[in-house]
Amino acid sequence: MFRTLVRWYDLAMSRCFDRLRSPLLLLLRLVFGWGLFQTGKGKLENIGRFIDFLTHLHIPMPAANAYFVASLECAGGLLLLLGLASRLICIPLTVNFIVAYLTADHDAVVNFFKDQDAFTSAAPFLYLLVSLLVLAFGPGFFSIDEVIGRMRRRKA
Repeated sequence: MFRTLVRWYDLAMSRCFDRLRSPLLLLLRLVFGWGLFQTGKGKLENIGRFIDFLTHLHIPMPAANAYFVASLECAGGLLLLLGLASRLICIPLTVNFIVAYLTADHDAVVNFFKDQDAFTSAAPFLYLLVSLLVLAFGPGFFSIDEVIGRMRRRKA
């Protein structure tokens, strides 16, 4: 009886739930990739306001950092949308969102154990979470990275 339950469990996990991974990763990449692109584009279009914001936060070299962050978010969003160089772009995106937490939402980080709601409702949270998920699991089956990987495996 126990073996039957274990076999059923393994079958359910591998056939049902594992198949949800790629569609879920696609949905996350599309929603948050587009949002990230829009955010970066908005920062580039209003770069003066973004530089002033970084200056107010006492970020060193605010103009250079503003252009870098806005360009990273814009390009990173497009790469996530396409599923191209996904894990690679998630490394600087993850660092970017950690820095955003430590500067713009410092109180949410410091008071994490007292108030998790403040941490999870901060602006960088969902983008950081998606960046970490794509970094850990890859972009999924529905991505250009997967197509490139299949082509490389075929040649080998």
